Amino acid sequence: MQAEVLKAVILDWAGTVVDFGSRAPMGAFVRAFKEFGVDISIAEARGPMGMAKWDHIRTIGQSEAVAAAWRVRHGRDFNEDDVSAIFEVFEPMNIASAADHAGFIPGAVAALDELRGRGLRLGSTTGYTRAIMDVVEPIAAAGGYAPEIVVCAGDLSAGRPSPLMMWYAMARMGVWPAASVVKVDDTPIGIEEGVNAGTWTIGVALSGNMCGLPEAELLALTNAERADIRNAAAVKLRAAGADIVIDSIAELPGACEKISSLILAGERPAGHD
Repeated sequence: MQAEVLKAVILDWAGTVVDFGSRAPMGAFVRAFKEFGVDISIAEARGPMGMAKWDHIRTIGQSEAVAAAWRVRHGRDFNEDDVSAIFEVFEPMNIASAADHAGFIPGAVAALDELRGRGLRLGSTTGYTRAIMDVVEPIAAAGGYAPEIVVCAGDLSAGRPSPLMMWYAMARMGVWPAASVVKVDDTPIGIEEGVNAGTWTIGVALSGNMCGLPEAELLALTNAERADIRNAAAVKLRAAGADIVIDSIAELPGACEKISSLILAGERPAGHD
């Protein structure tokens, strides 16, 4: 890899670096809505993953099925006061579950060490709030991962899919142009964040939200079953604009090397089409 071709990699957290299957937020969303008398499924909870958590709650509440259930239970439409009320219940639940699911995805530390060894800078953006990351960051740092910057939902006026968190991270790191940066994420909206920022994007198909399974359950599947999940995830990630799709962060060094080759060949990221 030509070290001067790429300058930085900006990564998501849950499902990308930590928390195989992006499991931490799911139960918290389900339990939070149940506190208000409305049952939602794990699939409904997963749908908006990658958004800032209050945007995520709003999107769930405005979905057709949940909005109808809310009207039956409360006799009125779901509104912004409900978003705030559910968030107040949700965040402490997510803080507790994030701590329980903060383990690294296999190969993460080795992959990130390799990228640092090549001279690449490491930053991050996340749909988690600062309060949640205040729990996750020290656990990750103790295990060997401490990116230069962590931009959280709520730090800026808009979260994903806007490019603002990416641009802020790049500005704070002093890294430009955007085409010298790679965004890595396990959700379509996180890929859109990178595309909108003008960076290269790498989608993660199996270790995160697109699959949603713990590692043991994923490994228990047949090769054909895993391939079906991988292919379905890749279709959605590429539709969002991913330049490359990998199974997990363990494959990230090779994917970055491929992007360097594309740059040398005169290619541009999806956001520059």
